[in-house]
Amino acid sequence: MNHQPVDATTATSFLPMVSVVVPIYNGEADLSDLINCLLSQTYPKDRVEYLLVDNNSSDRTLTILKTSAENCPITIYPLSQNQIQSSYAARNTGIHAASGEIIVFTDADCRPQPQWLNALIAPFINKEVVIVAGEILALPGTTLLEQHADRQETLSQKHTLDHSFRPYGQTANLAIRRIALEKAGLFRPYLTTGGDADICWRILGENIGRLEFSANAIVQHRHRATLEELQSQWRRYGRSNRYLHELHGVDLMREITPKECGYRLVRWLLKEIPRDIKKAIAGQATLVDLLNTPIGLFTARARAAGQRDTKLPENAKIIDRLQE
Repeated sequence: MNHQPVDATTATSFLPMVSVVVPIYNGEADLSDLINCLLSQTYPKDRVEYLLVDNNSSDRTLTILKTSAENCPITIYPLSQNQIQSSYAARNTGIHAASGEIIVFTDADCRPQPQWLNALIAPFINKEVVIVAGEILALPGTTLLEQHADRQETLSQKHTLDHSFRPYGQTANLAIRRIALEKAGLFRPYLTTGGDADICWRILGENIGRLEFSANAIVQHRHRATLEELQSQWRRYGRSNRYLHELHGVDLMREITPKECGYRLVRWLLKEIPRDIKKAIAGQATLVDLLNTPIGLFTARARAAGQRDTKLPENAKIIDRLQE
């Protein structure tokens, strides 16, 4: 992975056709903000199409998409994937309908900043670059859990780009050259998590090209606000570990034993809390600092449970293909 700067003068004249694919499931509440963000993009409107794919929603998502497409100054194609309940199947539906040289991915609950597409596309001026990952920052949060996740930069691409097996970008902010998808295949449509790592690793493993990080290509995303949402998120991370282990042979995460968990809680009560209370009195710590250890243990155990309690479904090994 490289972080080479792109010449600004050259980049402004490099304007390939771009297809933005967004899978949406029960996204009615997010669509207004999402479309406003797409409208604000500074990338030329005649060089980008937006393929918004409803994934069998039970709310008014598809109706809203169709209405938006009729009345919007940007090119929106409302699509539907109601055969397979998977964001990756929905993304594949968008890819099959796309005409762009570059396929870009984000999610309905993400908020791309105005310069997002310009910054995300610029590195592709180098023909060796076939994947570009942009940064994911947090939307302002008010709850303790949101503030904790923001402090930990849970959603940042820096974690996935530093993966011990191979770097990868999360589909909340990712662009892939069409030719790479033609060669390596699309997403596994029956996979429910881990598909972003899988598709990047297949492309990189076949030496089709390299991955670039664009720090200025920014989308914002909401952190989980409740313990139930947080547990679901980290269980999904655990399932992803298991699936990628079975697909690519990556190491499984070592589980924290009950003894280790007990030791860390005792250390937190006897050492960390007194220390952080003193810091809080001095204005150098907050409640987020005080609760860092128990929240970290909660997420670690949720991830371990997700990894332990799942197995890769046989049909999740199927790779969709794009005709050249």
